[in-house]
Amino acid sequence: MSTTKKIAGVALVAALGVTTLSACGGGDTKDKPAGASDAPKSKTVTLVSHDSFNVTESVLKEFEQQSGYTVKVLKSGDAGAALNQEILTKGSPRGDVFFGVDNTLLSRALDNGIFTPYEAKGLAEVKPEYVLDKEHRVTPIDSGDICVNYDKAYFAEKKLAPPQTLDDLTKPEYKNLLVTENAATSSPGLGFLLASVGKYGEDGWKDYWSKLKANGVEVVDGWEQAYNERFSGSAGGKKAKGDRPLVVSYASSPPVEVLYGEPQPTEAPTGVATGTCFRQIEFAGLLKGAKNEEGGKALVDFLVSKKFQEDMPLQMFVNPVTKDAALPELFTKHGVVVEKPENVAPETIAKNREQWVKAWTALVVK
Repeated sequence: MSTTKKIAGVALVAALGVTTLSACGGGDTKDKPAGASDAPKSKTVTLVSHDSFNVTESVLKEFEQQSGYTVKVLKSGDAGAALNQEILTKGSPRGDVFFGVDNTLLSRALDNGIFTPYEAKGLAEVKPEYVLDKEHRVTPIDSGDICVNYDKAYFAEKKLAPPQTLDDLTKPEYKNLLVTENAATSSPGLGFLLASVGKYGEDGWKDYWSKLKANGVEVVDGWEQAYNERFSGSAGGKKAKGDRPLVVSYASSPPVEVLYGEPQPTEAPTGVATGTCFRQIEFAGLLKGAKNEEGGKALVDFLVSKKFQEDMPLQMFVNPVTKDAALPELFTKHGVVVEKPENVAPETIAKNREQWVKAWTALVVK
C-alpha cells in the first residue's frame, strides 16, 4: 500500500529470552530421550512479504544483536501474487511468517488455511476495530486509507473548492479531472471500487460508476502511472506534464511529497478528499508448517511492538494499529486523519470481489 519503493528488512524483539536462545546450540546428548533430535533449533527466521516491506536498518541490527536470530526476507511481488504462492505451498511454506495480506484478500487466505492460530504478545494494545479474525490466525500490523488526492495549486488557481466526497466527484465542475487505477490490476484501484460499494451498497455502486464515467474519469493500469504520470500535483506528474488534478492514491501521499520534495516544501502540495476513502488493514500470520515456529511467533510479537510500530510510518508510509504508538511529526503536520473511511466486511469482499471487478470492467473500461 505504500507509495515508494522499499528496501527489504525485518526486525525481531529481544523478548524471545535466553532460554530459547540457549537451545540453538548443540549439547550433551547422553540424557536425551530415545528418538530426540540432535539438530539445533534454527537461528534463521524467514519473513515472506510483498515488495513494500521495509524497516530501519538499526532496528534490524538490534534484533540480530539481542536475539541471535538471522532474518531472511523473501519478497514476492504484490500482495496478491505473494498470497497465491503461499496458497500453492500450503503446509510446506517458503517461510515462517507471512506479512502483507490485507482485508481485501483476508478471507481467501483464511479459507485456504495457510496460517496457524497465534495470539501475539501485545495484541491487547492493538485497537479493537482492526482485529478482524477472532481466532488470531492473523495479527493486524498497519492500516492505510486509499483516498482521492488533489492538486492544491490547480484548485487555488481555478478558485474552485476541491472535492471532499464521493458524490462531489460526479459534479460537472470536476468533469475530466479524476484519474484512477484499474480495479482489476491495482490495489488502490480495487480499494476505490470498494469505497463505492461501502458507500452506495451492492445495489448502488454501478450507478455511481456510470455517473463517474459520464463525468470523464480516466482509468490507467496502476498507481505509478496514475500518480507519477497523469496527476498534476505530484513531483513526478509535474515532470511528466500530467493534467489530471485528482488522483486515487493514499492519505499518506502528502507527507511523502514533503519528505522527498527537492527542495523540501514547508507545506504539502497535495491534499486529501477525506470523504472518498477506503481503509486497508494489513496483517501478519504464522505460516502453517513453519520450520521455525518459535522464531515466527517472536517475529509477529515484534511487528506489533511499539518499537516497530513507531518505525513503520516513515518506512512504509502506513499507520500503526497499536494504541501506544506515536506518529512522526511529518504525518501529524502534513497528513490527515480519516475519521469515517468506508469499509466492507472481508467475507463480503471474498464472496463478491471477482464478480464486482468483472462488472466494473464491463461498465467502465470496455
